[in-house]
Amino acid sequence: MAKLNGQQMRERAKQIVQESVTGIRFSDLVRRIHSEHPETPKNTIQGSVWDLATRFPNLIHKPSRGLFLPARGGQTSPTFVNEPTKLPKEEDFYAPFADWLKSELDEVTVAVPLGGAGLQKKWGTPDVVGVYKPLASHRIKFNLEIVSAEIKVDPSQPVVAFGQAIAYRLFSAKSYVVMPTTISPEDYGRLEALCMLFGIGLVIFNPNADDPDFSIRVRAQGFSPDMFYVNEFADRLYQHDTAIFNKLFG
Repeated sequence: MAKLNGQQMRERAKQIVQESVTGIRFSDLVRRIHSEHPETPKNTIQGSVWDLATRFPNLIHKPSRGLFLPARGGQTSPTFVNEPTKLPKEEDFYAPFADWLKSELDEVTVAVPLGGAGLQKKWGTPDVVGVYKPLASHRIKFNLEIVSAEIKVDPSQPVVAFGQAIAYRLFSAKSYVVMPTTISPEDYGRLEALCMLFGIGLVIFNPNADDPDFSIRVRAQGFSPDMFYVNEFADRLYQHDTAIFNKLFG
């Protein structure tokens, strides 16, 4: 089979985008065309389809970086597939993420589920909190770091999750947003851009408590928290549950 020319690649790309109700990312579009026409080099495909929204403004919309959506009736708002009305319990993912943060991501020495712990301050109670601290085996000691995470099972709440993760930076060296894979491509694109801009970590997961399959998309950057709020958080946690406090900071 002969390799595609530029016009053929753009026509196929346009067709794929218009068939993708919730949109398709640029990398996935290129991968799709290449899988259908492996004789066409990937670099050639990339150079031919990157400006689809400019070439076909009445048919294709680009709401965020790397995402193409079909324009509907001259409007730029996409039509999303209805999500199941029954969502899994958010707290079912706290302990698995705490384990993943420690064992797989290796960001902390110890981590515990904390969401719903009743610390009385909504914006100051992460769903999961961990601490990276020196061990006896470490030759060079360092100051401990608090790592916080906000988990959402509702894909329509990226703004809420991001806002809470930002608030946790008052007392955390690192902060993560954890969203389900059912998040819309447009919301994901914007959330990913915000996380990279503000140094917030981004993790996506399968909303199935038996196999959440957490996946890192953006690594959290380290910041120096405000020690006033670090001590305020520590005091509230100590008053609420001394055992958890000792596990984290002991």
